[in-house]
Amino acid sequence: MDPPAIQRLSGGRLHLSHGPIDVVLRVWGEAPAVAAAEAAAVALFPTILPGLAAELPELRRPMAEAPRVSHPVARRMLAACAPFAPLFLTPMAAVAGAVADALLAEMLAAAPLSRAYVNDGGDIAVFVAEGETLSIGLVAEPSRLAVDGAVAVTPASGIGGVATSGRHGRSFSLGIADAVTVLARDAATADAAATLIANAVDLDSPAVRRAPAVSLDPDSDLGERPVTVAVGALSAAEIGAALEAGLARAEAFARAGHILGAALRLAGEVRTTGLARLAQRP
Repeated sequence: MDPPAIQRLSGGRLHLSHGPIDVVLRVWGEAPAVAAAEAAAVALFPTILPGLAAELPELRRPMAEAPRVSHPVARRMLAACAPFAPLFLTPMAAVAGAVADALLAEMLAAAPLSRAYVNDGGDIAVFVAEGETLSIGLVAEPSRLAVDGAVAVTPASGIGGVATSGRHGRSFSLGIADAVTVLARDAATADAAATLIANAVDLDSPAVRRAPAVSLDPDSDLGERPVTVAVGALSAAEIGAALEAGLARAEAFARAGHILGAALRLAGEVRTTGLARLAQRP
């Protein structure tokens, strides 16, 4: 395995890369605080991938089988997924968000900051101090990184994490959503919820082609479950039905207090819940 790579980017950003983990972060505050926070993230980062790899068999087990882990990031993954039982998911549904949360927590423990974000491949942990605001884009289609809106993150908003899932993302999806973006109090919870809501944006249609996950990736934690491979032309009624199914799950998660809001997209159509007071144009 190649060692972690650390690179300074433009605009005060820091790029941390190690195997499949690809993080861009930025910190705002007094110069000594920014330096201390970045140093804390850089020190923690090399320990994450080896720690998770050592527990991968447990992390690929369904939550219903009560996987047991000890690594701090792995424990974050389990904690984020636990509230969504008995729906099927494995702790891997929260891996990117949990990594982002862990790095953000390490930076906040190191120094007082005014704002910060940790973006792990589109799953983002965010922090804003009193009197501060941070704008986060809403992704319309992850494969093109197309942004069609934004939310204003403030202390009053309660948002600590933003995550996007769907059939165009890095992982397989059981549903047909182009993108589902979820806002929650931490990135790991947003990550798990986005996965489950994207799975629910679905319907039976000859236009949808599926294949067992293991036929596409022998190591997939989804096993023989059929994942979406391609989606052809859908009627307006089919698009609406699929989105309404996903919206029902998102609204149930919101009522239970698991998420703060969500935006669901399919074939140019959008459904939202909980975003009216937060949405703004970029």
